Amino acid sequence: MARKRRTSQGNNSMQTAFIRFMLVVAFFIFWIGAVSVRLVHLQVNEHSKWKSKSEAQSTYSIVTKSLRGSVYDRNGSVLAMSVRVKSLAADPGLVENVAGLSSEVSKITGKKASRISSQINEGKLAGRKFVWLARELTDEQVEKVKKRVFENKDDSNGDLALGVRWIGEQKRDYPNGTLAAHVIGFSNSDDVGQAGIEKSQESFLKAERLRMVRERDREGRVLSETAVERTPSKDVVLTLSKEIQHITERALVRAVKTTNAKAGKAIVMDPATGEILAMANYPTFDPSEFRKLKPGVWRNSAVQDQYAPGSVFKLVTYGAALEEGKIKPEDEIECGEGQITVGGYTFNDSHAVGRVSYIEAMAESSNVGAIKTAMDLGKDTFYSYAREFGFGKRTGVGLPSEGTGILRAPERWRGTDLASMSIGYGIDVTALQTVLAFATIANDGVQVNPQIVKEVRQDGKLAEDFESESRRVVKAETARSLKKMLKQVVLDGTAKRARLNGYTSAGKTGTAWKYDKEIGTINRKKYVSSFVGFAPADDPAVVIAIVVDEPKGAMRAGGQVAAPAFKEIAENVLPALKVAPDGVFEKDFPKDPPKKEKKEPKDSTLTEKAKAPKKKNKADVKKTKKPEKKKPKKVRKTPKELNAMGVERMRLNKTTKQALRI
Repeated sequence: MARKRRTSQGNNSMQTAFIRFMLVVAFFIFWIGAVSVRLVHLQVNEHSKWKSKSEAQSTYSIVTKSLRGSVYDRNGSVLAMSVRVKSLAADPGLVENVAGLSSEVSKITGKKASRISSQINEGKLAGRKFVWLARELTDEQVEKVKKRVFENKDDSNGDLALGVRWIGEQKRDYPNGTLAAHVIGFSNSDDVGQAGIEKSQESFLKAERLRMVRERDREGRVLSETAVERTPSKDVVLTLSKEIQHITERALVRAVKTTNAKAGKAIVMDPATGEILAMANYPTFDPSEFRKLKPGVWRNSAVQDQYAPGSVFKLVTYGAALEEGKIKPEDEIECGEGQITVGGYTFNDSHAVGRVSYIEAMAESSNVGAIKTAMDLGKDTFYSYAREFGFGKRTGVGLPSEGTGILRAPERWRGTDLASMSIGYGIDVTALQTVLAFATIANDGVQVNPQIVKEVRQDGKLAEDFESESRRVVKAETARSLKKMLKQVVLDGTAKRARLNGYTSAGKTGTAWKYDKEIGTINRKKYVSSFVGFAPADDPAVVIAIVVDEPKGAMRAGGQVAAPAFKEIAENVLPALKVAPDGVFEKDFPKDPPKKEKKEPKDSTLTEKAKAPKKKNKADVKKTKKPEKKKPKKVRKTPKELNAMGVERMRLNKTTKQALRI
């Protein structure tokens, strides 16, 4: 029995072992099958996927940046360009000798050592891997860093070069210093335009990005290199002339300094093409020193800032009347004793001109003549022509933050607004808008949009050029009539100082009180003096606008302050443009009658009572009509004397201190 029991147990053990063996065999068969299936799947179905991944491990791409595009003047002179420079950076965590490194970099660059060490220590605490130590080093500074940082092995406090490395960058260079700075603008350390052309033309100028694909072997050696993506930078060519810009800036600086003015701006334009040949602002700045600039210093006042134009705006008044057939240059207008009351306010001329032609009214800058002309036109017609001449809207010149000026719609006008606007108050303009309006007349009534970018080039080849749009504003006959009137302003009016040696000229002076935000009205102690004109008078090659802000002293009229700057610019620019002389020379100018020595007359319309902030009542208004207001006549100068002086002023009646509030 025992023997049978042992035999039975042995059989069971053999069966169990066999089952286990079969299970192991089955597992191996299943595993081999699964691996085979997977291998087939990888080799057949996912062959492309894994091939590309394999290639990716042996190839890599790098992105490099070329130099930012250059800016040129119309004749190919460089105004802005980029150069390769080295900058110094560090991994804060690897720097051992913070104090020593900071001290050496400070001595070389002039940057405070405390600031450098703070940057490094703050980077350590924050766990940053990168901080700038100094950027855009000169060649001399680079050599000093090499010797005193990278080759200095004597410092017992640790290796100065540990964690420090060079970074290749590019630096924007402006080879002409402050020349045309407000037009060109500047770009920052990251090569992004921040102002002027550098900003408005960023899409063309921005540095080229080039992605390269490199293939390498298992040991990391480069086998091949292929460019697969390219966004090239381009060069921008401006309409500016470096020579004319120099001439304009020199004359503007002289005008501002000789009159102790706050600031000034000037524009020179070709009326036939709309091309800006020069655009200047003073004070100016050096775009290479952009880090040191105070905010707003780079503001292009000639395009952005707005001001009351004064009598310069009479161009619109008389231009509209001529176009509408309301007047002819030789027709006469009664200006009487030089006073006119509109909406309860009395406007005055600087002197009584009596009955004169419209040519004389323009030459003498009669406010009464301009106001009467505008009243005959009506506010809707006047407004329409102001818009047609380009006021109250941007010109589209292609510079950032261009101002629109202020020209309110007629439904928002008050009783005196038409009268005020006809003589250049109650409206704000930009210098560019005024030069464009005069260019319209210079170009026989056709307005060509102003242009500052001439073309874009890439690799020396033309990539894009720009043409200005044009439209007719007034008839050619109207433009010629207005030219005739503007010529008289220079020959025998308020702008005798704009007479040119060898060339004829035409234009209009403007002298306006400034609006003062602090007192909420015009400030009679602050002026904007201007002159806008063109030459030669009958076939103009250039239109020039000069605006001087807050001249101080006895000379403050546009004919005294701005007209001489026009003369200096025109007499230098016209020969540079090879324009043939068409007029008399200075030695043949008609002699003005000798001036009598007289004290400058007091403002007959501004008594102490009128200047007080007290509000006027009806009784006060009636007092202005009393005969005694004519007393100042005994000290008034004759029209000839005023013409000789080039004086142009607008005065208010004692009861109308707020007549020209804007």
